[in-house]
Amino acid sequence: MLTFVPLTGFLGAGKTTTMITTAAELERRGRAVAVVTNDQGTELVDTRLARSRLDRVAEITGGCFCCRFENLAATIRDLVDSGEVDTVIAEAVGSCTDLQATVVRPLRRFYRESVVVCPLTTVVDPLRYQAFARATERGEPESELSYLFGQQLAEADVLAVNKLDTISAEQARTLLARLRGDYPNATVVGYSAATGAGIGELLDAWTGPSGNEAVELGVDYDRYAAAEAQLAWMNQDLELAAAAGWDATGWARAVLDPPLGLGRTSGSARRARQADRRTRSGNLRQSQPDRGGRSADGRSLPRHRHGHRRASGDQRPGRLRARGAGRRRPRRGPARRPGHRGVVLRHRPGVVQTGLPHPGAPTHRSRFVTRTKGRPR
Repeated sequence: MLTFVPLTGFLGAGKTTTMITTAAELERRGRAVAVVTNDQGTELVDTRLARSRLDRVAEITGGCFCCRFENLAATIRDLVDSGEVDTVIAEAVGSCTDLQATVVRPLRRFYRESVVVCPLTTVVDPLRYQAFARATERGEPESELSYLFGQQLAEADVLAVNKLDTISAEQARTLLARLRGDYPNATVVGYSAATGAGIGELLDAWTGPSGNEAVELGVDYDRYAAAEAQLAWMNQDLELAAAAGWDATGWARAVLDPPLGLGRTSGSARRARQADRRTRSGNLRQSQPDRGGRSADGRSLPRHRHGHRRASGDQRPGRLRARGAGRRRPRRGPARRPGHRGVVLRHRPGVVQTGLPHPGAPTHRSRFVTRTKGRPR
């Protein structure tokens, strides 16, 4: 039997880092693990990052798992048939929800003889959660993105609060207690994928019950589509060159900063910018959600910055792939960042990929709701 672990969560929550860290720990314990990345685009930052750390990596591109269920099922079948894998961890694109009905239940119904589906896990960024919560406490109307975020929380069997290293211990205790009160059917765990703290507790939760498997979200697909339409993506391959060693972490922070680099946006677009920098001494990834502002209808947007980075030693000439969510004004030609003199960024022609989807209501070929007794139909 193959064990399948579904991950979901909003943009920038740390799903990819969670997936890689837990896969490495499971492999250390003797499991044979494959991971599956997912996004609207094709040249995925997440896939590149995963392949720099893990041996078995697949991807589902061009849409979320809920609308690409056949592709996901075919990937799982191939892994089962290979006999080389006993565990698959799959992360859904950050704009996806309704996975209990469109992924978890169909897998349990159609593949129960060969696949054990673990509890659906929603990865939560504590700063993102606090930002949306403050808007609610101020009595502001619920935005479409806040609605999407709330749906991801509501369907979780496991609420995995990541990045506890970015908040105080007291804030962590308060947040975990609040989530346990608001979502009594979910198992709530706290951890840091970047440091590895609490990973064991998360793995234990995956072997526990799916306490929320009978949930019916009643998704408003018009609002869901409107939230997706406010997000955009960009994948771009970049080349870096420097005559001497340099600080990859500081450079990545500068290149993602809206006034200077790839994070520059226009209008009221929301952003969750990510960069993956592969070097001789390690691999760097930085995630920087939107710092806030006002939407076109006057509602406030979350204000916070955070990131997680992995790099060590002097950084050598290499390549960086960046993904951003938000409207982007392209920069052309070589660029030098303040404070990083001598590091030259050249955009590689022909590999820039951007998208600003305006989808209709998502449609699914396989969607199962539950009856009163929790039996799928």
